[in-house]
Amino acid sequence: MTEEIVHAKYYQIESMKVEVHPTSQAAGSAAARAAANALIELANTHDSIGVIFATGASQIETLRELTGIADLPWNKIRGFHMDEYVGIAADHPASFRRYLRERLTEKVKMKTFFEIDGNTEDPERTGREYADAIRSADPRLCLLGIGENGHLAFNDPPIADFTDPLDAKIVQLDAACRQQQTAEGWFSSVEQVPESAITLTIPALLRVPRLIVSVPGRRKAKIVRRAFTERISTACPATILRTHPDATVYLDLESADELSGVLVSQ
Repeated sequence: MTEEIVHAKYYQIESMKVEVHPTSQAAGSAAARAAANALIELANTHDSIGVIFATGASQIETLRELTGIADLPWNKIRGFHMDEYVGIAADHPASFRRYLRERLTEKVKMKTFFEIDGNTEDPERTGREYADAIRSADPRLCLLGIGENGHLAFNDPPIADFTDPLDAKIVQLDAACRQQQTAEGWFSSVEQVPESAITLTIPALLRVPRLIVSVPGRRKAKIVRRAFTERISTACPATILRTHPDATVYLDLESADELSGVLVSQ
């Protein structure tokens, strides 16, 4: 008996493009190829390219593939990340600075990478300075995910603001967000998860012209359905992605498992 080959399928929901791939590895590879093509295209017209990178389990396959693609214009890229816990050291196993060093900045040589110092004595000032750096770099590409509570970066439903006047701010993490960090293995208990973080805001993310959204795994199936079907609101912040002019969401069969009747092929 020959093994059935499962191909990617392509959809669109409002302005948002959706790709469903057979595995998380295939979805991550597709997202990485899209990012690589975007970087190559941007390098033709830009000497400096601002790029925002996400962290977490959803980005592992994408970053692994992206950093293995040869001849990308890393020397033109000014990198940023989305968020960092307040009060956490850079070498902590759950630190996003450590995550990106291990999976990105120690693997490729960028023009520069701006880390968020979560261990700063003045998080408010750090947030303001990071916002200034983001505005100066004018990012052209953002790699991101969707949290199990629908958050984008650390903009959880209780504090998400689609018209936030700030580009970065200090936020309190909600219970669902903190539980996800524990369930993914970054902390051994919810009590160990910091209660606050420095995060880019939703307007800062939505301002980026190209969004590549990696959302693999069965744990994301429910929130993917909510993000694709609910009324656009901060009750599920990821619904706002449907309004972006160039956002593509990369799913695997597990994260797409609850989309029966929702997706219509292009």
